[in-house]
Amino acid sequence: MARNKAPCFSPPPPPKPYSGDFLFECRRCGEFITASRSESLLVCSACRFAQKVEQEEDCGAVEGETFTDYRPPKLSIGPPHPDPVVETASLASVQPPEPTYDLQIRDDLERSKALSCLQIETLVYASQKHLQHLPDGTRAGFFLGDGAGVGKGRTMAGLIMENWQQGRKKALWISVGSDLKFDARRDLDDVGAPYIKVHPLNKLPYSKLNSKAVGVQEGVIFLTYSTLVASSKNGNSRLNQLIRWCGQGYDGLIVFDECHKAKNLAPEAGGKPTLTGKAVLNIQACLPEARVVYCSATGASELRNMAYMTRLGLWGKRTSFVDFHDFQGSLEKGGVGALELVAMDLKARGMYLCRTLSYKGAEFDVVEVPLEDDMMDMYNRAAEFWADLRVKLMSEVTLYNDKPESDRIWRTYWASHQRFFKHMCVSAKVPALVKLCLQALSEDKCIVIGLQSTGEARTEEAVAKYDELADFISGARELLQKFVEQNFPMIPKPVSLSDENGVKELRQKKRSAATGVSYKGRARKAAKLQAEIDAATESNFLSPESESEFTESDDEFQIWEMCNSETKREELLQCSCCKQIKHPACFVPPEEGAVSADWTCVPCNKYLRDVDWYNKAAERMSQILRDVHSLDLPNNPLDEIIYKLGGPDKVAEITGRHRRVIKASDGNVKYEPRNRKGVPMEMVNMNEKQSFMDGSKLIAIISEAASAGVSLQADRRASNQRRRVHVTLELPWGADRAIQQFGRTHRSNQTSAPEYRLLFSNLGGERRFASTVAKRLESLGALTQGDRRAGPSLSAYNYDSVYGKRALENFYHKIVKQSSLPVAPLGCSLQKPERIQDLVVKGKAALESVGIVKDNTYDRDIHDVRRFLNRLLGIQPEMQNSLFELYLSEIDLLVEQARVEGHFDSGIANMKANTIRIKGQPKKVHIDHLSKASTVLFTLTLDRGFTWEAALTLLTEKRKDKSPASSIGFYKTKRESLGRRNCLLAFEGSSRKYRIFRPAIGEAVREMPLAELEAKYEKFSSLEDAHACWDDEYMLSFKQCLHGPRCKHGDYCTIGRRLQEVNVLSGLILPVWATVQKILAKQNREIDRRLRIVRVETTTDSRRIVGLLIPSAVVNSLLEELPFQDIDE
Repeated sequence: MARNKAPCFSPPPPPKPYSGDFLFECRRCGEFITASRSESLLVCSACRFAQKVEQEEDCGAVEGETFTDYRPPKLSIGPPHPDPVVETASLASVQPPEPTYDLQIRDDLERSKALSCLQIETLVYASQKHLQHLPDGTRAGFFLGDGAGVGKGRTMAGLIMENWQQGRKKALWISVGSDLKFDARRDLDDVGAPYIKVHPLNKLPYSKLNSKAVGVQEGVIFLTYSTLVASSKNGNSRLNQLIRWCGQGYDGLIVFDECHKAKNLAPEAGGKPTLTGKAVLNIQACLPEARVVYCSATGASELRNMAYMTRLGLWGKRTSFVDFHDFQGSLEKGGVGALELVAMDLKARGMYLCRTLSYKGAEFDVVEVPLEDDMMDMYNRAAEFWADLRVKLMSEVTLYNDKPESDRIWRTYWASHQRFFKHMCVSAKVPALVKLCLQALSEDKCIVIGLQSTGEARTEEAVAKYDELADFISGARELLQKFVEQNFPMIPKPVSLSDENGVKELRQKKRSAATGVSYKGRARKAAKLQAEIDAATESNFLSPESESEFTESDDEFQIWEMCNSETKREELLQCSCCKQIKHPACFVPPEEGAVSADWTCVPCNKYLRDVDWYNKAAERMSQILRDVHSLDLPNNPLDEIIYKLGGPDKVAEITGRHRRVIKASDGNVKYEPRNRKGVPMEMVNMNEKQSFMDGSKLIAIISEAASAGVSLQADRRASNQRRRVHVTLELPWGADRAIQQFGRTHRSNQTSAPEYRLLFSNLGGERRFASTVAKRLESLGALTQGDRRAGPSLSAYNYDSVYGKRALENFYHKIVKQSSLPVAPLGCSLQKPERIQDLVVKGKAALESVGIVKDNTYDRDIHDVRRFLNRLLGIQPEMQNSLFELYLSEIDLLVEQARVEGHFDSGIANMKANTIRIKGQPKKVHIDHLSKASTVLFTLTLDRGFTWEAALTLLTEKRKDKSPASSIGFYKTKRESLGRRNCLLAFEGSSRKYRIFRPAIGEAVREMPLAELEAKYEKFSSLEDAHACWDDEYMLSFKQCLHGPRCKHGDYCTIGRRLQEVNVLSGLILPVWATVQKILAKQNREIDRRLRIVRVETTTDSRRIVGLLIPSAVVNSLLEELPFQDIDE
């Protein structure tokens, strides 16, 4: 095909200023431009276009391979692992140190094949690291972050056996549940160490463990984190007991199994460190020579959760960080990718391994369950009731006028509100869950149902209250009734002075009036005594001393109010309530004038007023309780599920509750213990698990009590090898717990991977519970189960993020101020603004009903997403979903804006190019004195160009199924920049947006809306013109940026340049983190000040490099700060 040789652009003509315009020099490219003084234009149109391209380049990079198959890179001892295991691509780019430790039990392991090569690798590196000491003098520790099901328990048993053979015959094994002591015993037997005894600490007295009475001289002390913080009645603590048993200079093992239980040593703002976190910290400090192993699949879902890991040497003496808070604050600036850098650093120093079972074959599905009609009606009525209850409480609290008590009532109100509607959300999904389970059973599969709460507390309260049960207990009703009964504002029930239980009738000792003592004097004394009596009456009690003063014999008393003269006696008043006789002058102030026949004294007046107030408040409370009983509310979900799936004979319940309500086939309901005859309560979960694994029960329900350590996979050794369908009816509150629950059915030695079904109702507010989990899952990174993308993804449900908080502020402002909305809400159209306005008004009223909006102002913490989503649950579903969609639209706008501006934190970004080569010799800028691992600066050249041939081939392929009139094709800018037009290739991507390819940089990460494409670009009229423009731009961009030859940043600017030079600091990053951060903070350009973590793979030898992206402008400054040496490749 002949093509037009005419150039697509020509040199720009000299500027010709006209009247009113002025010449300005573009601050980026140096070209002279004309503009009016009022415009204050600082950059030319070409540089504004370059800014757009810069945003496309900087908003992230195309995701590549995120995890790879794993095999020990430097050890070949032991058989392969029975199931495929993977590691993140980031961790795979880091090599561990050379193994130098010689296992004492190597021959035994090779003979028995009890441990796989992965597990033996852990033994070698943990034992090797335990030979070293940190700069502060404590022994270095080891962190095993293998995912659930890889076999951490058996690995720990092997490590205990190795230390035993080395003469260290004492070990502490701390875990989450006392049932796991059976697993510890099994693991020790499996590795060939039946001679090592396991002593459960909770069965031992608080006395000296190695005394003759107790007799624990050696072996494994197994305890839970709860036991670690326990104390006896006389003040003896388990912690001190363990330290005494270990003795001074103890150098044996301390295994912190499931160590995420200590994660809240450094809580969120406003919180306090937990006792567990402080105990874990203390035992490490008291035993500085102990060989510490941290073991958890979710040990560091956030940086703050690593505060107790003092033996990793990440902060403190001879590090970049003074203490943990300095470490946390500095690393958080690195975003999501900083966690993965920490993992890489630890692996390079030989103190961390993290592998996870491959999720190949596993299926993940987020199932949204619509509310059925009866449930919708039930939810609407409940939302109306809570809104009405709030109004009534506000009125009662105002009358009660007790600020501290008012604050307590409202705290309890909102906590009950949240639990109530969470219960409703779970109940709404029960019918869909039952259908899903029955379908799975018909397909010869078995089911594991995960939930968090069992409702046992509400059930026990109801059973104690009612004589007999007619049906299952409604946990929601019991919760609501308990709140009203215990928190409705009421004064204590008034007690009559004449009641036997009230204040006793007060009398005054008979006093003979001496000669010369006036009546007024006696009246003053009487008034003084009456004040004392009134004070005692108001407090409803008398002290023993004062009471005895008034309880002498009747012979020595007379009614003190009466006077001596007959005239005065005629003026006496008798209270119609308490019948006491008093003289008018005895009152303060004195009673004057005539009184009615039903006259009452002052104390009785107060008493009668209190009785009236109390009776009316009691009636109002009784009416609310009657309304509660009239509500149609769902039964306890756990009991309902077991009943609908066949009862206890068909369903294995592995939970923490001791008793349950069951319904027989005849409809009778009874409350009975979970354990059957001959099965002790502490073994009931183990018994139920065995019933599931041998196939006598094909449905298992697990709660928080069974979310760690229990294996329910399709084990090759078990009779029940049906494929597992794992349904999460109720997500845990944190991703670490979610991962633990997911790991119950996905473990080593399984015949098939599970199917995961995550159930959510279509209530916008329920996503709050997914939000907390999603936040953790998104930040788990390599420190958890291997890779956040190697398993279930809930990132679409993460609203408690920086964008979610900013979006909430915008949302509040637009609802309260009733300003324009970004998109049309559900059921509305921008062409009908009156409907949108009506929705905004109703939405504002709905937010007022749940206490978020008040008096045209919004919540005091406008960024508290959790509170917003909690309160949203209390709004009727239709309005709840409309408001939630508005909130989501705000998030989408902010995320899109962040992507365009290059601020979006996507974790570790992959840098892609046609060719990637290492330029020159890498420079070693730091060496760790313990592991000899190093920090290396790489300089790489990237050719990002996209040739005409590649573009044409792509267009031809995309046009196969498209009509000629479609919008895909080659485009050019409508306006010239630097005397030329820029071109691109566009074809349909996702969500009605277009994928963009440019000659200089290839595919842009940001997809472009069609409206923007048509507004700024126009299609080429012929392929010849497109070919010419594409080739010219491709050649020109080889070494020139989009700002042109006069760019102020010179060679440092790579915007729109095809040939790009990048610098990546790889290897050990943490030792030089503070130096890099200080240098970047001094840069002028915002893009150069950001800490960005990238992943690069060379095209010549497929070498993976992961690290900090160092701008070319700061390389010399960095090398001046850090001594370096060239590396001979």
